Amino acid sequence: MTDRGAELAPPAPSAGRGPSMLDVARLADVSLQTVSRVSRGRTNVEASTRDRVLAAMREIGYRPNRAARALKSGRFRNIAVIASVMSSYGSIQWVSAIALEAARAGYSVTLVALESTEPQAVARSFDALAEHAVDGVALLLEHHMLEEAGVSLPPGLPAVVLDSGVASPYPVIDNDQAMGARLATQHLLDLGHRTVRHLAGPEDSRAAEIRETAWRETLEAAGAPVPPTDRGDWSPESGYSAGLRLAADPDVTAVLAANDQMALGILRAMREAGRDVPGDISVMGFDDVPESANYQPPLTTVHQSFDRIGAACVSALVAEIERGERTSPSLVPVELVIRSSTGPPRA
Repeated sequence: MTDRGAELAPPAPSAGRGPSMLDVARLADVSLQTVSRVSRGRTNVEASTRDRVLAAMREIGYRPNRAARALKSGRFRNIAVIASVMSSYGSIQWVSAIALEAARAGYSVTLVALESTEPQAVARSFDALAEHAVDGVALLLEHHMLEEAGVSLPPGLPAVVLDSGVASPYPVIDNDQAMGARLATQHLLDLGHRTVRHLAGPEDSRAAEIRETAWRETLEAAGAPVPPTDRGDWSPESGYSAGLRLAADPDVTAVLAANDQMALGILRAMREAGRDVPGDISVMGFDDVPESANYQPPLTTVHQSFDRIGAACVSALVAEIERGERTSPSLVPVELVIRSSTGPPRA
């Protein structure tokens, strides 16, 4: 028994025509709709059926996403970027770096931006990807979004994930988030602060989770008290709100914000509360946005090499596309940038 009707049986491939989805359906003895679901990464297909479809694709040399053109021309020379948060500094810098490095390698970039983080939006982005002729894809989205949406990439499509510390079937490239949080926390402890408060990013952010964990572990390793975590949403407004609460606590002498934008809000709150930075409270950020050197006072922060990440991402994709070489996961080191917003606590 098959899951297709006799009317769906495709003709044999003709001379001069690359293998089609219909050819895969006939060889795997499934419906055209089933082949389409497998090629788009849908998970609502029985495992044995999916394996049969993938085997048929490999046997006849079929690749989804209009791959017949690539069989004739060699490659599309096009890389897709699926990004979830285009308003964040990191995402914007990553996309810019990827586009620049791709151009140097002779590739164009197709951007597929999510209109929201809901599972339906993620699924729609993967459906849109199926309409583009691409050789590889860079994923700039939290891994849990893929799991909740029940989607995966078309089989055989090279991919790189820009997300630190996540279990992934694809190579992962990112800045060393944990290293950055450790450097930042230790810097404040070395200045003589008894402990460090932390304004973390959103709970659903993997980067925020890694930074928060490293902050806590660094305090514990130093035998310093571990205060409760404050929570923000990456915005200056959330930093300002948290900053007002922190400014009202006389025991707070050092604060590590999970990004520079929230640190900016903290600086404003401290000024309005009459707390001197760094005399009364040291404030530290994370990212090293271009404006951070001109904050008042200039912000001590952690520098992330977004351009190096973009270059490594494209390099990994091109290596797999052109030479079949799978790149190992990679963490790019970060750097501590010391400016005027941190100093020793008052005696």
